[in-house]
Amino acid sequence: MKARVFVTLKNGVLDPQGKAIGHALNGLGFGAVGEVRQGKVIDLELAEQDEAKAAADLKAMCEKLLANTVIEKYEIELKG
Repeated sequence: MKARVFVTLKNGVLDPQGKAIGHALNGLGFGAVGEVRQGKVIDLELAEQDEAKAAADLKAMCEKLLANTVIEKYEIELKG
C-alpha cells in the first residue's frame, strides 16, 4: 500500500521560506502570486494491507516523527 503525507505549517505560523518563494516569483515577473505557504510531501510504501491499520500507523508516524505538531499540520492520503 502506498501513502502520501502532506505536512504544512499551521495557519498563523510564520513561513519565511514561503515568503522568500513568493518574493522570488514576484521578482521573476509572476506578479499575480499572492501569499505562498510551503510544506513537504512524504511518500511511503507500507507492507500493511489493512487500510485502517495503515492509517493508524501513519497517524502515529506523523505524531512521533514526520510532523512537528506544535507548528505543523498534516494530511494522509492512502492509495490501495
